[in-house]
Amino acid sequence: MPVSSAVVSRVALANVVANGLIVVTGGAVRLTGSGLGCPTWPECTDGSIAPTPELAGHGLIEFGNRLLTFVVAVIAIATVVVVWRSARRELRRWAVASFLGIPAQALLGGVTVLTGLNPWTVAAHFLLSMVLVAVATTLWLRSREPGVGQLLVRRPIALLVTGIAATVAAVQVFGTVVTGSGPHSGDPDAGRTGLDAELVSQLHADVVFLLIGLTVALLVALYATDSPGRVRRAARDLLVVELAQGVIGYVQYFTDLPVVLVLLHMAGAVLISAYTARLLWAVRGPASELPVDAPAEPFAAAR
Repeated sequence: MPVSSAVVSRVALANVVANGLIVVTGGAVRLTGSGLGCPTWPECTDGSIAPTPELAGHGLIEFGNRLLTFVVAVIAIATVVVVWRSARRELRRWAVASFLGIPAQALLGGVTVLTGLNPWTVAAHFLLSMVLVAVATTLWLRSREPGVGQLLVRRPIALLVTGIAATVAAVQVFGTVVTGSGPHSGDPDAGRTGLDAELVSQLHADVVFLLIGLTVALLVALYATDSPGRVRRAARDLLVVELAQGVIGYVQYFTDLPVVLVLLHMAGAVLISAYTARLLWAVRGPASELPVDAPAEPFAAAR
């Protein structure tokens, strides 16, 4: 029996939440210094899947995060199953991509542990999570409409949206470099990038300013061209999240990176990825929509 679109949408939303939640719990692992609470992989210690009493709280925190990976995997599998049993064939590649990201993320997490929390593998681990959040968000949003239609905005505006997405990627890459150069390594013995933390923080801030400027420019262009409300709302909401994230970033920098603010900043990065995916989704309407430059229908023209 085919699965309804409503069921697909609900499971896809659970997939988004799970992918976002594991980023935040992973941040808690690092910020509590529990990154090597389980010092090996795939076991927690040699000969033991679960943490031993000697590892104390750090082992439990890291092991708990590993267990959450299985929950995310189950939800990803459920997403693939319901999509395959629905009539939405165009969603299959998104569901498969979301699922394949889970074992890739687990393997990368294993490499991160086995290399003693090398800051570059930690960065790659986080960036892959951002991609998975964007993929899951796109899958959920597309599941709520009958299909993907034509562009709802002029092509230069669509190109600006693509530029914003690329800038978001750059912001997040620089953000991971800042993290890898700062004090929260995940373990007292973990290495750092060796880069000047103040310099990379300034570069990160500069790219953030560029991102906010591009988003403001997009919003002005959307209102000037009377673009559809769904695109304006997506751009507006992304700008709000960017500004909030920027405020948290500045406050945490000038208050010596308190753990709570750093964790909020990581949650903000998840939202940035999700809202950027929403903006990319919004510029194309449902399958029934006409392109922005399409000639008017005779009846509409007569009116």
